[in-house]
Amino acid sequence: MQARDRLGRPLRGESITADSFPQVPEREYISCQQAWNEITNYLTRELPFHVHEVAEQRWRCAPITEKQLWRACAQMGAARTHEARGNHVGAIRLSERARETLATSDPMSPEVDSVALNTLFSTMLGP
Repeated sequence: MQARDRLGRPLRGESITADSFPQVPEREYISCQQAWNEITNYLTRELPFHVHEVAEQRWRCAPITEKQLWRACAQMGAARTHEARGNHVGAIRLSERARETLATSDPMSPEVDSVALNTLFSTMLGP
């Protein structure tokens, strides 16, 4: 794992130390409930790269019926990361793609926090 800043940009030549900005732990499985808890926490702390990382981890291990939902969340986390880094055009394009992906997803499972989902997708990015 490489040291990164608050918005996920790699810190060139720096290794992770106790003083590094905390990153999302690498894991092969994360439950739906745990993912939503972490996403909500990261949204509150304005850490969009972390939102993207958690959603991507869940997307990889989620049942097929949830894949599009988690893919959309990962895309929106990436869009918010681009916006925070000053890439407005990339942010708009990714947020549009995320909304399109969300529109094709299956109905949400009961573990999905609709408030967190609305917060993630209600943004100044795009229409």
